[in-house]
Amino acid sequence: MTTLVVLMIHIISAVFPNLLLASLGDFDDHMNVNTFETGIWAYPLLITNFIIFGLTIFYLKKRLPRFLSNLIKFIFNFEVSSKIAFLVIVILIGMYIVFSVGELFDGKFQADYYERMKGNLENFSFTEIEGEGLNAPSFGSYLHIMLGIISIEVFGNVKVIPFIASIALLVLTYFTTVKITSKRFAGLVAMVIVLQSGVFLMYDTGITYPNFWILFYLLSLYLIYTKWPISPIVFSVSILTKALTVAFLPMTLFFIFRAEIVKQKKIRVLILYGIIIMLIIVILNFSNTSLTGELQFSSHDFWAGFNAIHTSLRLDGLVLLFMLPLVVGLFLISNHGFKQADSIMFLILGMLLSASLLPAFSDIINVPYRFVPLVVFFAMGVGVLLSKKVTE
Repeated sequence: MTTLVVLMIHIISAVFPNLLLASLGDFDDHMNVNTFETGIWAYPLLITNFIIFGLTIFYLKKRLPRFLSNLIKFIFNFEVSSKIAFLVIVILIGMYIVFSVGELFDGKFQADYYERMKGNLENFSFTEIEGEGLNAPSFGSYLHIMLGIISIEVFGNVKVIPFIASIALLVLTYFTTVKITSKRFAGLVAMVIVLQSGVFLMYDTGITYPNFWILFYLLSLYLIYTKWPISPIVFSVSILTKALTVAFLPMTLFFIFRAEIVKQKKIRVLILYGIIIMLIIVILNFSNTSLTGELQFSSHDFWAGFNAIHTSLRLDGLVLLFMLPLVVGLFLISNHGFKQADSIMFLILGMLLSASLLPAFSDIINVPYRFVPLVVFFAMGVGVLLSKKVTE
């Protein structure tokens, strides 16, 4: 329910971008801003959700034409064999490589590559970890920079390893979704959703904002089900690619709590995560690095954060238009005892709240690449709706 409430605030901000800032965010009114001016996504969002919820109501009341009802049932019950799934994955990855490999050699970099990344690649030190705040230039990017250097040394191209990481993220999205849903078709759908994402494709080959952090974070979640003793280690690795991942810790703990693993394993993995957390604190103390800096709450930045999703994901219409129906669907099946729906909703909630809380308490700003995890969680959520456990 909390996820639904927070999402509704984001929806309101998408429909009326100035409303929250003008009403609650210390917004300067000297420019006579129209509080109820509609945003660019307002009408597509309202129309799409009206249609989706209308069709859902008619479906539940058995008022849809038979061919539509049969089509919906077919989609929810459809499954593919392991051989077909493998073939589809190979085709999708092959198409992705063909259409994206040219970016490796176009000589183009993101706008702030020369300001934020080039110097780090040239002057990186393996012994000094200094900085302040979640975006500490060394601690929060230690492995990130190292992987960039390896890409240059091994492949002669700084974009190769980020590209490989993006391919790995697509494949891992498939396997994690399959592990949660017990359905290969759900994994393929999740993979396609990430693959078509505008924000994913915007950063898939760049070294300034690569997908290392979400790749390792998602791997840590996957390992909770498969090789749980390794999960906390991989989570720590994700922090070395981007210290912001520390903020995902509550999401991980909830994911463990709702995971379908035996109670003894849950306790053991939680203990390991506790040890990792203590080690991180000790390392930070000895390195004179702060993850929080000076905390000061900014009302304006907090409410402005609710505008971040629809502006940062402006190229991801699929996510924006169908996020509300997805969360409502997850909420309904969670009430029927499907714990993984709760897990995905909490992951989505963490991303929605981070858009407001992190800027409100720190100097972090919302930029599109920070929402690649939201796209991945959205894709996994769609997979959960198609789960074998739901359709049984």
